[in-house]
Amino acid sequence: MEHIDEKTALFEKAAIPRAVAQLAIPTILSSLVMVIYNLADTYFVGMLNDPIQNAAVTLASPVLLAFNAINNLFGVGSSSMMSRALGRKDYETVSNSSSFGFYCSLICGVLFSLFCSIFRTPLLSLLGADASTAAATEEYMFWTVQCGAVPAILNVVMAYLVRAEGSALHASIGTMSGCLLNIVLDPIFILPWGLNLGAAGAGFATLISNCVACVYFFILLFVKRGQTFVCLNLKKFTLKKDIVVGVCGVGIPAAIQNLLNVTGMTILNNFTSVYGANAVAAMGITQKINMVPMYISMGLSQGIMPLISYNYASGNTRRMKKTVWFAGRAALLLIVVVSAIYFVFPATFIALFMQNESIIEYGSHFLRGFCLGLPFLCIDFLAVAVFQAVGMGKAALIFAILRKIVLEIPALCILNWLIPLYGLAYAQLAAELVLSVAAIVVLVRLFHRLENSKNRKSA
Repeated sequence: MEHIDEKTALFEKAAIPRAVAQLAIPTILSSLVMVIYNLADTYFVGMLNDPIQNAAVTLASPVLLAFNAINNLFGVGSSSMMSRALGRKDYETVSNSSSFGFYCSLICGVLFSLFCSIFRTPLLSLLGADASTAAATEEYMFWTVQCGAVPAILNVVMAYLVRAEGSALHASIGTMSGCLLNIVLDPIFILPWGLNLGAAGAGFATLISNCVACVYFFILLFVKRGQTFVCLNLKKFTLKKDIVVGVCGVGIPAAIQNLLNVTGMTILNNFTSVYGANAVAAMGITQKINMVPMYISMGLSQGIMPLISYNYASGNTRRMKKTVWFAGRAALLLIVVVSAIYFVFPATFIALFMQNESIIEYGSHFLRGFCLGLPFLCIDFLAVAVFQAVGMGKAALIFAILRKIVLEIPALCILNWLIPLYGLAYAQLAAELVLSVAAIVVLVRLFHRLENSKNRKSA
């Protein structure tokens, strides 16, 4: 089949810089558009100059991040298995794993929505919402979570499945279509000259946008039926042990990683909420700005995963190694430049979102702390992507536990005690500095082991 030959050429024969660029650039662009769409919520809500509305978006963030647990469980898990199966030319497993990932994510999205609806009151309390912020937070979560969980999850999972077969451009177009629509709808729904719904309007815009992105993917897969490895046929859904174990072996550790991220953010927001709505709003704005370089790193890491998985499964260790080192150098150079700009001009970026002296002061301190950890976070992201790509789910899980449980959460507690409030921003640096060193060591050992294994087989 012609489409098979084209994808094989990309994975096996294309020059490393070109292959990385073809797979990663669309993913990075869609990640940046996702950041802009997240920033748009914060920006337009900030134009209301109401810290309570801005705090509502911030306080709900951990729940929206929890979507990523499901996204990673079935998106990362299924896409990793799909790419490795492609490397082995096992097309039946490719179909089974994509169908499994889609339908399981659909079911989990429905269950997640029901859970948050039933337990919304204790959930608001857990998120750190108080009497002043609870109503606005609940309204925002109604649209983004109770109504929007299913399309938000399916949108991301289908992008993972499409990207797994090398169609990074189509995956990015789907993601970006929803994000760009959200940016257009935000001012209409949020601001006084429009519907004047505040944070609730941001949530409504997000719901509509995710639905549109899902429609794009459904149309794409319908049009390309017979020319794509992604299969949504219910008949291909199976609970065979090799499929379930293959997907969940990578997906569960990735999901736990995201749940730990949610835990860390919840603790961070709870510590911050003690200092009032201005501090919470500033922390939310800072986190959104910090997402730009973070998503660049994530986009690059996710973009090259199919290339790594394919070459790992086909035994091309040398090409796999060259891909990782090339991507690492390119990402690190870019992130260092962005971090330096953030450190020198923090107030400029905070002021883009809210003209409030207290929030700008808080946010400037926060951003300087967060940006110092970004280069080390970049290395960690790349290492975890490699672990997920080759099926080393346990290694990815160990890194997640080390990052949050062992390093970052204790650092949040200690630094907040030593330097009240402002110390919170340096917890990420403390954790990622240690993890980046560990990541390099583990990657070097992994490639050494793979090369030795290949040499023994050829001997």
